[in-house]
Amino acid sequence: MVTKNIVVLTGDGIGPEVCRQAVRVLEAVAERCGHNFRFTAHPMGACAIETTGNPLPESTLAACRAADAVLLGAIGDPKYDNDPTAPVRPEQGLLRLRQELGLFANIRPVVAYPSLLKHSPLRAERIEGTDLLIFRELTGGIYFGAKGRDEHGGAYDHCVYSRAEIERVAHLAFAAAGTRRNQLTLIDKANVLETSRLWREVVRELAPAYPAVAVDYLFVDNAAMQIIMNPRQFDVILTENMFGDIISDEASVIAGSLGLLPSASLGAGVCLFEPVHGSYPQATGLGIANPLATILSAAMLLEHLGLVEEAALVREGVEEALTNNILTPELNPKAPYTTEQVGSYVAFWVRDSGEQQWSASNAAIGASTII
Repeated sequence: MVTKNIVVLTGDGIGPEVCRQAVRVLEAVAERCGHNFRFTAHPMGACAIETTGNPLPESTLAACRAADAVLLGAIGDPKYDNDPTAPVRPEQGLLRLRQELGLFANIRPVVAYPSLLKHSPLRAERIEGTDLLIFRELTGGIYFGAKGRDEHGGAYDHCVYSRAEIERVAHLAFAAAGTRRNQLTLIDKANVLETSRLWREVVRELAPAYPAVAVDYLFVDNAAMQIIMNPRQFDVILTENMFGDIISDEASVIAGSLGLLPSASLGAGVCLFEPVHGSYPQATGLGIANPLATILSAAMLLEHLGLVEEAALVREGVEEALTNNILTPELNPKAPYTTEQVGSYVAFWVRDSGEQQWSASNAAIGASTII
């Protein structure tokens, strides 16, 4: 039996709803495999600002440091999004958490599921077979550089990278490529930016240590076009913070929905797992949010904890939901299921697959509280 302490930061908007389903799936894993997962919830984001004035309360940070892993829902609120002068913002909590936990690498898998090709705005023949992994550096670059306004009314944001910051995420990307198709693509803007030139230097220096991995280099503008024209050409993508933020969201159209994209933020200690999507405040409480990205993030959490077979079981449950069209409205508009029903379906499959048959009609009438 494995015992793990998992901190749950449900966050804002739809965050509590999707986290609830991911926890339900993890509980199903624990029940089936005899593990003991201890969940504790703590505030972060707009909800924490409202109650404490701090987007990352010290008690939340302390709990995260003591955990085996952290599961995050989503943060953000229109109250702050629409007020650029707000001195305290939900996103500050996430940025600080990344820094405090040393989460320097964000990993985002992008897969074109056969049953969902029709939901992508891109032609099926372009994206079919896509399976890529994006490594985004997470604690350096323009997001963390000095920023401000000058006496002439201008503004500045400094982009700074050290050799060590690049090396540590590059090693992870090279190692991942070695377990996949042995191809690594560095995305940068080395024809213009000095920081990008340093990225190329470091990656070229590291490449001989990974002789099986072929390395190529693309400027970010060309890469943005290539991801749409021929995403199958990519295996592992490595890039800096801001480019990774943009490229990974662009790649989400391949999957057909942001609600299918999980992510992991890794460092030397406690790691964080979260869906790529935002807090989607318009859907709060409506039961229409897609929980699959959060459930797939939970699968990445399991894998990180060394529970590889359990992670595969969760992914199989998600595949079953996709294949059988047990999906929320953005992917199944004609006969949609609720957030809870989708989560229950995956949890039921994880707990009882091979032993019982799930009735989709039962799910449709609300018999989804079996777990």
